[in-house]
Amino acid sequence: MTLDLEFVRSQFPAFSEPSLEGQAFFCNAGGSYACAPVIDRLTRFYRARKVQPYSAYEASRLGGAEMDEARTRLSARLGVAEQELSFGPSTTQNTYVLAQAFAEWMAPGEAIIVTNQDHEANSGPWRRLAERGIEIREWKVDPATGHLDPAALADLLDESVRLVCFPHCSNVVAEINPVPEITAIAHAAGAFVCVDGVSYAPHGLPNVGDLGCDIYLFSAYKTYGPHQGIMVVREPLAELLPNQGHWFNGDSLPKKFTPAGPDHAQIAACAGMADYLDALEAHHGGASAHDMMRAQEVALTQPLLDWASDRNDLRLLGPVEAERRAPTVALDLGRAARPVAAALADHGIMAEGGDFYARRPLDAMGVDVSKGVLRLSFVHYTSHDDVTRLIGALDKVL
Repeated sequence: MTLDLEFVRSQFPAFSEPSLEGQAFFCNAGGSYACAPVIDRLTRFYRARKVQPYSAYEASRLGGAEMDEARTRLSARLGVAEQELSFGPSTTQNTYVLAQAFAEWMAPGEAIIVTNQDHEANSGPWRRLAERGIEIREWKVDPATGHLDPAALADLLDESVRLVCFPHCSNVVAEINPVPEITAIAHAAGAFVCVDGVSYAPHGLPNVGDLGCDIYLFSAYKTYGPHQGIMVVREPLAELLPNQGHWFNGDSLPKKFTPAGPDHAQIAACAGMADYLDALEAHHGGASAHDMMRAQEVALTQPLLDWASDRNDLRLLGPVEAERRAPTVALDLGRAARPVAAALADHGIMAEGGDFYARRPLDAMGVDVSKGVLRLSFVHYTSHDDVTRLIGALDKVL
């Protein structure tokens, strides 16, 4: 079903904000606009529920109920049990906490596989465990394309590997990795699987149960919500790992990997993400939000990929087919990217240049990290007119 863009944009207050009028937003991979239900819930919590939750008095009871609602509805969207979903201050922090749990659970000499396609958040915390006697093995990308070959993973697996970590898609390469296939390979070798979904989830929440992985992490603030990290740890693995929270909370899976007190208001506001997806599907007669988002984004991305592929003064990172990637387009310009992003701002294009904490994949593909890449990232609320304006502005600036 064709996405009703007018309806979609009506759900995001940013599109009626006078200070943003005439601006085309292409920094979505760094953080998307928040949808109205999230903003409304956050405002209501701060106005009427900003008390310690889960007590008997009304404001406290309602605050706790809203927090529980967020977990219930998002876990249902993700195809997992409620107790398997945790909230934390960020995906980086959630990954760090998980790494500490694995460090306590694993024995020296056992191994973790990481990739050099990852954002540093799903690479650095695991790599640091080498200091504690854990062997770190690197699954390397093809330096020409940035592609992760599932067949190459088998050569790294043996009976000592306990965990395989990789992204659902990279925040600069953007190729969508075949999570079920990779997970099956790792599970066959007796290893658990951790997937960084930060760069995929904004383009349609996946059914984590169908993916089969043991850990799935993403960021609410890149998925139309507040600044929270959302983490799924499937119950069989969660029960094996040692408690990282207060000792008396060790039997509660949602608290077991949340050592710091969570932001109550933002957790409650995360239910607004489910509100938006429900409204989107209802408006379109029950069609899948995930599928509609992907169809819209593929149609928007291909013209930009075609434009980039036709030029000989830049290098497009990742696949040239929109169906194989997320709509996050990184361009190696052979020169510093940030001044180009600044020049685009004069044309009403909001974009950014830099390394985006993806120094390992950029270095692996021969990109000068000091110059970085120009990253143009959009989501389903981006319009065809935005993309046309972007290409016109790029022609002028480059």
